[in-house]
Amino acid sequence: MYSPSLSPTSPPATRVAPPRHRPGNGADPRADPRPELRPREGYGQQQLRTLPGRGGAPAVPRRMVMPQPAPGGPSLEGPAERSPALRAALADIARTYPSFVPRQLLREDGRHILVAGTAGRTPVVAKCLSRQGSTGRQGGRDATEDAELFRREVAAYRAFVRHRPPARLPKLVAADPERCVLLLERIPGRPASRERHPVNTPAPGEVRAVLGAVRSLNLWRPPAGTFERPLDYQREVARYHALGLLTDRDAGDLQQLLHGLAHTARQFCHGDALLENVVLAPSGPVLVDWEQAGWYLPGYDLALLWTVLSGDTAARRQISQVAQANGTLPRDAFLVNLLLLLMRELRRHDVPGAGEEQRILIRRLHEDAAMARRAVRAAVGTR
Repeated sequence: MYSPSLSPTSPPATRVAPPRHRPGNGADPRADPRPELRPREGYGQQQLRTLPGRGGAPAVPRRMVMPQPAPGGPSLEGPAERSPALRAALADIARTYPSFVPRQLLREDGRHILVAGTAGRTPVVAKCLSRQGSTGRQGGRDATEDAELFRREVAAYRAFVRHRPPARLPKLVAADPERCVLLLERIPGRPASRERHPVNTPAPGEVRAVLGAVRSLNLWRPPAGTFERPLDYQREVARYHALGLLTDRDAGDLQQLLHGLAHTARQFCHGDALLENVVLAPSGPVLVDWEQAGWYLPGYDLALLWTVLSGDTAARRQISQVAQANGTLPRDAFLVNLLLLLMRELRRHDVPGAGEEQRILIRRLHEDAAMARRAVRAAVGTR
């Protein structure tokens, strides 16, 4: 690999004969305990070294030592510490994939339970729908809607087995849409963010990689009928108008832009391209949580990233340039998506009893919504 002139040289080692071993009295002279004369193992074979036993206990081979759970979450060793929802989820996982061995609880919230484990020698993550706390959640979804979204995610992963998208995603191991259980390959890496609206955005190179992965996905054209249209734009405008988030003029401007976009081809989008749903793996960004995947007006994923990247001015500028690069119709579609997504975030976060940090976020969302309103009015004026 290196040239001889750059490689360090060392004098040849002097061969020293090993000392002769003399067996003690009563020992078998045929036994040869010298470790240096044992046959070498073949290439790629793991050496079986033993750990010294304690208190007379037999030595344990090093490769047989079971790995301990990572410090990122609680262990699943004690059944008494498991919640009823977690016990029910583990039972459903065992019925779906009996060889799954749980190792660590990654998340347990009002919607989902994530358990890391192994299926044979493959690290996997089991995702289940929580059977408790399904009602009264933020966003107004009930248990029936959550189950429908979960089944849509299962259908998406099954479709990706037949039609592989250009973006990286976990491989499907097993699924049971009736029990709402999904087993996926566990991707080594870290989330791009642990917050929906990150205060500290990822490094510029990581943001560019995420934008590149999303743009590649948006250019993909899966076969017709594989995915649906998750969003009814006319109904969304009417809903936010009825809630008072959109004024009469806002609703009229959006209706006019949607009328001009009636014959625009839809774009395949992840539908929930938050930084929380991106794993930064050594080989690049990996997109997870595909329950909202489907056909949208162009620029939906980019508009969502613009909404949550309020602390990254350079990324927002790049997203705006990409959205306006292909003409008037993609620009108008991006603006429609942007204003509706900002209304959704305001409805999600602008609630009574918000703390200081949340009030700062609400103020920022209102400023972004005012900017989007002006852009929509300008777009209507150029028609």
